[in-house]
Amino acid sequence: MNFTLHGIAVSSGIAIGHAHLLSHTALEVVHYVLPKQFIAAEVARFDAALESTRQELAALRGSRPQQAAAEFDAFLDLHLMILDDEHISRAPRAMIEREHCNAEWALKVQMDDLVAHFEAFEDAYLRERKTDVVQVVERVLKTLTGQPGHVPPPPQHDGNMILVAHDVSPADLIQLKPHQFSAILTDLGGATSHTAIIARGLNTPCVVGLHHARELLRENDLLIVDGELGVIIVNPDKQILTEYRLRQDQFGLERKKLRRLKATQATTLDGTTIELHANIELPHDLPEVKENGATGIGLFRSEFLFLNRDELPDEEEQFEAYRAVAEGMEGLPVTIRTFDLGADKQLNNAKRVASNPALGLRAIRLCLAEPQLFRTQLRALLRASHYGNVKILVPMLSGVAEISQTLQFINSVKQKLDAEGIPYNRSVPIGGMVEIPAAALALNAFTKKLDFLSIGTNDLIQYTLAIDRTDEEVASLYDPLHPAVLYLLAHVIGSANKAGIPVSVCGEMAGELVYTRLLLGLGLRQFSMNTAQLLAAKQRVLTTSLPELATLTQKILRADDPLKIHELLAKLNAA
Repeated sequence: MNFTLHGIAVSSGIAIGHAHLLSHTALEVVHYVLPKQFIAAEVARFDAALESTRQELAALRGSRPQQAAAEFDAFLDLHLMILDDEHISRAPRAMIEREHCNAEWALKVQMDDLVAHFEAFEDAYLRERKTDVVQVVERVLKTLTGQPGHVPPPPQHDGNMILVAHDVSPADLIQLKPHQFSAILTDLGGATSHTAIIARGLNTPCVVGLHHARELLRENDLLIVDGELGVIIVNPDKQILTEYRLRQDQFGLERKKLRRLKATQATTLDGTTIELHANIELPHDLPEVKENGATGIGLFRSEFLFLNRDELPDEEEQFEAYRAVAEGMEGLPVTIRTFDLGADKQLNNAKRVASNPALGLRAIRLCLAEPQLFRTQLRALLRASHYGNVKILVPMLSGVAEISQTLQFINSVKQKLDAEGIPYNRSVPIGGMVEIPAAALALNAFTKKLDFLSIGTNDLIQYTLAIDRTDEEVASLYDPLHPAVLYLLAHVIGSANKAGIPVSVCGEMAGELVYTRLLLGLGLRQFSMNTAQLLAAKQRVLTTSLPELATLTQKILRADDPLKIHELLAKLNAA
């Protein structure tokens, strides 16, 4: 039977092949009480399962696909870190001893508690990490219940294989050797899930959030995966198959052409140089940054270092991570954002609960409320500035008071480093993110007190339109082309250029080709995006003449009808 499925496109490309269904069995966890004399044995059984899982994850390091670079190692490190988290490694043991319950039940209770913390995060990337918690716990539960701890190898098909799963962990992908698959499909996941990140790193078409694909598809079904549109065509007819095979060949040729642009400078037809930087989460991302020809790192999300642990990273650990990136970029700019964590992040065993985390104690507000935590990170950042072209970016600033407080903190840390004789770049640039409409509208204070600006379009759009982009019921109203959003973007970029202060866009808009010329027309000259999007963005820049953008861009800014805006944007991209 021929039908289509729709999901979230997270890694572009066209794939045609046969479905291989990854077995997914929901682990049923029962609760029972043990006699006192069996408690010690139950604790020992739990400890043995943890150790077995730990050895299994460690052994996977040697079998990761070569072309996946170091990203897989980073994800394995994260899963090992989660395994050692006290919620997973110690709290269940205490619960077994206290309540005389079975190990499976104790582990599941603690998992649910940890997942609840992650679900409350406003930041999409942090919220997605709950999936990693569940994946790690499932591996331990499989060991406890006597199920195999590894994924069975896929059968050999005559054609390409397309992995279909309810969900799949990075470790499972390693065991399945994902380079054998022409595409990856999952019921769960979002744009920032690790499955999506790995797929983009492998340049493998991937569609997630399909909900019921694992139930609807059958083994060996012929599938077309459109990684651009997020569409799956099941058992296509000959005409559709022929059409997509042609598109697949064209896409392959385009990708090969893009690779030739790696060393080409991103310059418009009229001779204007555009800076194309990369967004990263880990020092391990550097090989991909260089492979795609980035001219710097526009956003290093430092909050990754704070995830899934009870003991926060100390100054030395942070310093080594920041220095590794600074040295690795060999003099190219490295913009490191101070940690952008939500109001509900547990720090020093103190829980904070906010009814609306998006509007609560997060990002710079949390930094200023936790002075010691902030000073520790600033010391590490400033020390790392001695080893490369480091810039410090402060998230979610709303006005002059927060800017002044932040600069006071930085100056205070500099004075202490001077007293201790520790070297650092005394003129390290300090920038601010423009994510709040109030910041965009009162930009004068930003341009006077800061060295550079970075527009976080994800939050700026969300706050401007009062739309929770993670809420499926209103997500369709999230519109980067809303006239109010375009006005704010034009205002921030224009004001920064007039003041002579560098400005970039590091949100999702920066990496979406449909907006590249629009942003260029608004005066943007620096973009920061996912590494996999860099070469395509460079190609768009190379085929753009800035003088030709001015008229259409101004028409878009003056338009208020959504259909008219999309019509004008199409003309802009066809120019």
